[in-house]
Formats: sequence, structure tokens, C-alpha cells
Amino acid sequence: MDISLEKLQIFLKQAFGEEARLIGVGEIGSLDEQGMKDFGYGKPLLIHYDLKGEQKSVVFSTMRGDKYGHQFYWDRAAILMFQYETAGRMEKHARPQGLGYLDEEGNLIPVNKPREFFLLTEKVEGRDYFLDLERIRKGEAREEDFKLARDFARWLARVHAHKKEDVDLYLRRIRDLIGHSECIWGIIDAYPYPYNYFPPEKFIALEKKLVDWRWKLRHFAQRLSAVHGDFHPWNVLVRDNGDFTVLDRSRGEWGEPADDVATMSCNYLLFGLYDKPRLSGNFEKLYLSFWDTYLEETNDREMLKVIAPFYVFRGLVIASPEWYPNHPEEVRKGLFRFLENVLEDEVFDYKNINKYMD
Repeated sequence: MDISLEKLQIFLKQAFGEEARLIGVGEIGSLDEQGMKDFGYGKPLLIHYDLKGEQKSVVFSTMRGDKYGHQFYWDRAAILMFQYETAGRMEKHARPQGLGYLDEEGNLIPVNKPREFFLLTEKVEGRDYFLDLERIRKGEAREEDFKLARDFARWLARVHAHKKEDVDLYLRRIRDLIGHSECIWGIIDAYPYPYNYFPPEKFIALEKKLVDWRWKLRHFAQRLSAVHGDFHPWNVLVRDNGDFTVLDRSRGEWGEPADDVATMSCNYLLFGLYDKPRLSGNFEKLYLSFWDTYLEETNDREMLKVIAPFYVFRGLVIASPEWYPNHPEEVRKGLFRFLENVLEDEVFDYKNINKYMD
């Protein structure tokens, strides 16, 4: 995006005061001048300005998107925020002079002394879906409960119908699934150490299997689709007319559809385990209604070849004593049995989920 001198002058006044006056702009550095290094993250500009009679110079830098976890502007923003916050605290490091962003019209907007960011979201009416699941667990299942599970599946099918060709982005999402601090490695590290219900040797074996699955999933990059990223009963508001609203889209716009399917369906297993060590009754019916409808709508049986590690991620979350401290012992043990066994099958047998509960 080109930056006009007029907009740069406006920025200088906003950032440094009304007396700041632009003198000139020039390029600084080039790939040819970096010797053996032929890869750069952005092309800096040298900005000269006058402030109260004193001439000053600052370097204007941006980052370009790439496949190394910088595909989106919010990725790049995090790097620049880090540099702004910490560079000045290091001995001999060049001091940051300002932080800002470019809007869609090419205006330069300063961000002054940031500490925390916030988000405003519309207020939506409805009750948390997990309250319905608690009611069902007490034996109060209704026909509309099963219709809602089918509606969830149809909604996901519509979301996942939007595809994107980007091998590097799919690989990033699989890499994040395994190694991101919010995903499997991070969740494991947050468990107590050692943990009586799942000792270190079990975690080690689980992680080794997941490395094999990471390499298996490299061959499914054509599956990259629009996703929600955190579709579970605490992120859904439902209303008496059968409509619902989802909250807190997470971890990016694009990913593997199996993540959304695993996230919701494993919660039917969770609530079912409170009554029996296997999935049965109304929660098995909800689970099958959800799965059957999704496959009818999408015919995506390939998902059964890739979903196992996503079940492991979500299983580790709902089994976590930090996130869910009040589970009975048998519920937690049942979840651990499931996430261990599900990795053993090349193709997930969704119709016979209880084979993974032994």
C-alpha cells in the first residue's frame, strides 16, 4: 500500500504533536544490500521530520505476510507490538518511537502507550446450550433437542462448504493443533505434574503418536475450509424458537472441519459419561443425530481419516482438572480412555464410539 506524504504528515502531528513537520522520505536498505541474506520481512522507509526546530529521523517498518505464521495482519501486529513493548528495555537496542496501523484508506493511525486491547460485541439473547445438556442429563430430553443437534450439523456443513486453496495455511493449522500453547502441547503442559489419572509415560506415548498423525495429515491440505474454531456448548446461545447464535470464533478463519465436528460431538460424550462409562441413551442419540446429519449434508467421509487428533485435543481440554475441576474420577478416566484409543484407528468408527471406551 502506497503512503501519501499528506497522510504521513497527519500521522506525525498525531504521534508527536502539532509542531511536527515532515521534511522528507527515502528508502533505507534493500535486499541487494543485505549480502548473503536474501529474505526480508518488509521494506523500511527513512522519515525525516522537524520538531520544535530539531531535526529527527525515524525508520518506518511494516511486515509482509508469509507462511511462517504471519499470514494475517493480526499475526504481524503481535510481532510489532512485542518489538514496541520490549526493544527499549534492552541495552544498546534501537529505541522504538511509535506504534500504529494503516487503515483501509491508507491512513496512518497511531496507537499510544498500549497496555491491553478490548473488543465490543453485540448483546445476543439466549441461554447457554450447556444448560440444555444438563437438563437432558436429568432425564428431560425433548424432540427439539435432537432437532437442534441436527441444525448444528447443517449449520457447520454450510460453514465448511467455503473452501480455500492454501497448503501452507493448512499445515500451519495442523502444526498449531499439535504444538500451539492453546492446543495439545500447551494443554498437556498445564496439567498437574505428575498427574495421577494420566502419568507422564502416558503423555509421552500420546505425544509420539501425535507426531505420526501430524505427518499423516500433511496429505489432506485440500481440506482447508472456513471454520468456527471453538464450537462447544459454552459458546452457543440457544432460544426457545429453535434458533441459536455462536460466540468466540477462535484460532483463525480457516482450518480443518474435523475440529468443529470433534469439539461439539465430544461434549455429548462428556455429558453421557456422567451416567455410564459408555455413551448411551439420549446423549448417544444426540451424538448420532449430529454426526449422521453432518455426513448426509457433506458426504465428507474423508473426515473420518483425520479427526482422531482433533478428538485428542478436545478430549484433553474437557478432561483437564484446570478447566473442568469438578468431574468425578470415572468421567475423567473415561475421557482419557477415549483419547488414547481413538489414535489407534486409521479411520474413526463414529457409529461405534464405544469401542474406544474400553
